[in-house]
Amino acid sequence: MGSASVGSASVGSASVGSASPGPAVPGRASVGSARVGARASVGAAAPVRGTGTVARAAVRPGPSVLGPDDEGSIGGGRSVGGKDKSKAAKRRRRTNILTAAAAVLVILLGAGVVGGTYFFDDVDLPSPVTEDQSNVILDTKGSVLAKLGDQNRTVVPEAQINKVVEHAVAAAEDKNFYKHHGIDMKGIVRAAWNNFTGGDQQGASTITQQYARHAADLKEISYNRKIREAVIARKMESKYNKDQIMGMYLNYIYLGKGRYGIQAAAQGYFGKSVTTPAGQKNAVTPYEAAVLASIIKQPEPTATHKGYDPTINPVDAKARWEYTMKNMLEMGWISQQVYDKRVYPQVKKSTNSSAKSTDGKPVGMIMRHVRAELAEMGISQQEFDKGGLTVTTTIDPAVQKAAEEAGSRKSESSPMNGKPASYQAAVIGIDPKTGRVLGYYGGDDPTGIDYGGYMRSDTLKIDGGQSPGSTFKIYTLAAALKEDISFKTRWDGTKLRRNGTKISNAGADPGAVCKGKIKFCDLETATVKSYNFPFYWIADAIGRDKVIAAARDAGVSHMFTDDGKLVDLTKTDKDVWEKKGYFDNEVAFGQYRVVPLEHAEGVATIVGNGVHHDAHFIKSVSRVDPETGRKKLVGKENVAGKPVFNAEQMSNLQSVMKEIVEVDDRDLRGGQEGIAKSGTWEFKEGSGDTWFVGGMPQLAATVWVGGAKNKVELKESNGRDMFGAGTPSKIWKKFLDAVIKAKDLEREDFPERVETGNPDSPYANGQAPPVEKPQDNGGDCVLGFIGPDCNQNNGGGNGNGDNGNGDNNGGGNNNGGGDNNGGDAGGGNNDGGGGNNDGDDGGDDNGGGDNDGGGTPEQLPTQPTLTPQDAGD
Repeated sequence: MGSASVGSASVGSASVGSASPGPAVPGRASVGSARVGARASVGAAAPVRGTGTVARAAVRPGPSVLGPDDEGSIGGGRSVGGKDKSKAAKRRRRTNILTAAAAVLVILLGAGVVGGTYFFDDVDLPSPVTEDQSNVILDTKGSVLAKLGDQNRTVVPEAQINKVVEHAVAAAEDKNFYKHHGIDMKGIVRAAWNNFTGGDQQGASTITQQYARHAADLKEISYNRKIREAVIARKMESKYNKDQIMGMYLNYIYLGKGRYGIQAAAQGYFGKSVTTPAGQKNAVTPYEAAVLASIIKQPEPTATHKGYDPTINPVDAKARWEYTMKNMLEMGWISQQVYDKRVYPQVKKSTNSSAKSTDGKPVGMIMRHVRAELAEMGISQQEFDKGGLTVTTTIDPAVQKAAEEAGSRKSESSPMNGKPASYQAAVIGIDPKTGRVLGYYGGDDPTGIDYGGYMRSDTLKIDGGQSPGSTFKIYTLAAALKEDISFKTRWDGTKLRRNGTKISNAGADPGAVCKGKIKFCDLETATVKSYNFPFYWIADAIGRDKVIAAARDAGVSHMFTDDGKLVDLTKTDKDVWEKKGYFDNEVAFGQYRVVPLEHAEGVATIVGNGVHHDAHFIKSVSRVDPETGRKKLVGKENVAGKPVFNAEQMSNLQSVMKEIVEVDDRDLRGGQEGIAKSGTWEFKEGSGDTWFVGGMPQLAATVWVGGAKNKVELKESNGRDMFGAGTPSKIWKKFLDAVIKAKDLEREDFPERVETGNPDSPYANGQAPPVEKPQDNGGDCVLGFIGPDCNQNNGGGNGNGDNGNGDNNGGGNNNGGGDNNGGDAGGGNNDGGGGNNDGDDGGDDNGGGDNDGGGTPEQLPTQPTLTPQDAGD
């Protein structure tokens, strides 16, 4: 006999298209091409290879469970050393001969080849395809946040699939599936005849043939493909039993709306699982199984037919369902009673469930952090692409909702609502006891800029940050406390930098608050009022490297230099910082940009009494074993903490930060104790970055408000400059109050204050205020007008001496001073001072500079300043 040639099959990516015949439909993945040529020598048929290129989880069939007399068994009925003489073997040989005969007939008719050969043994059986799967991302309550991967598929072992589902699929696609040997001879002849006569190319494949086409990556609908498909189907039936083939098929099929595999379809259309045993709650019913099975024939609409998705074409979908139900009854897979009670099930109205979908919600921003942490856990990109991971995140739905509603301009209750589109906020909530990120709002566009972590979605690298302003002072204070500096130490606000420039306090007048003398300002007052000069001199005295190291130990791993270089603080040290000249003393009050998420981690360390926990988004990672169906843990969180600051020193710092909450009128719901620090960094003539950080023992909260994409001059709704104690503090309070309410949190207090440090630290450069000596008035006032003391009750007249100076509030104890309103610095109470300091909208709340005691505040000579500067908050 002459030679028959079967050319090589060029193989693309694994098919995920429809299993039914007919034209290709939208939503199906490309399967490459398979070409059968016209020339080859005998035995030269190239093997067919199936390749998988994206997220795959193996579906490996187990050993055959057929007995020696079962159809499809490999060795049933064979005698030792002899030929198989059983009836089953004869039927197999007869089928093989018919397959070869059909092949020769079709080749002669369609290709005009002179002869053909029996090439059954020349076609290789491809390995089962490892199907693409999605990675399921869950919140702490088990709700799905997202599904990541190229295909929304969850592979399930066949042994766990409800039999009613398998029977429904067989009824719809191939009711004789359990009887034949994998080949539809009529389909082969019909395809050959239509191709020979110029008619439409057709498929009409059995379930085994459909999977064979997928496994061998055979795309073209022609008699050549049908022959190869038939041969592979026969070989599959010889190697695998019916249940194994059905399992592989059910995990492969496409069922519309981006759902691949029967499990994804059941979840998408009915919110159920095909692994739930029949009769149990949430089990797929026979009627629902028939709906799913009926979709397989054509899951997506085409130009000529709308398909069988009941949400798109309910009329034809129901007709197809009736066909399936009738076949289930005919084959004995359902009872007459079940059939008679049939009612078409209600299908969920849902949109395309692409594996990459997060429905455009802000929570989608978290997915890039999940991917980055998976890599840190040792789960490679290749393993991620393989799919099948279940990632349980740290995200608490109540905290996440509170973060989004507090920070998003789209939320009507957010302080950001009504602000210009060029304004942006970030809100981050971290459990200070574990480091778990419970809530994260980094912007409304999950594919846009990550304003919380500045992590690129493509490279997962940090590409930005913001100047933290005075909020960075918490690390300067932590470093100072470690060096035994007390909050009672005094600092000189008149001292200039070594280059002769003044240290800016953004218009605030420390002298008006610090006992009327700027040289006497204590560190506690300077912290509450957010003056900059003590922090500059602390960095100068103890070394700015210790400030940076404190920030690093708390959780700030990266910091930008003035020229935009990103410095990894965990891989560099003092020698590098000083040699390269990366940072100056202004680091002490937040000049250099940091990543908000890392700053939030550092804030959580302060809130958590000096114990550092790595901020993280993943609690656990598991993968389903395709053989057993059981989940296997492949990664988990590390919540172990490391004490980096002394607990007593932290209680000291926390107590000072409590004062800021009170001063800024940001007391929390239900009397819950809170600590905070505000911060602002200037931009042009206004504010560019504004912050409010701190929290409560149960949750650390970090809020940033700045420009979206580009820096802008931030204004409040009344047109005044925005400061950290304004809109950011309102977002902070709303966020924490919402969490307290939603989670019904009981009040929890911070530790009692332990005052630490040396009030006379040699690092301090200020002076102790002069001791006020009691005055000898020489006698009492008799009858209200006789005696030296009488003038003290009448305002002191025009006195210009000791009774008329500033120290005595204008002479006399009645704060009026007659015609003299105070001496040196305005006398009176002079409690204003502070200009735009720490007020809701820039200073009116907590200072405002009204100078209640009369006179004029002390004016310092104007000195050149560096810009931009911390606005002092």
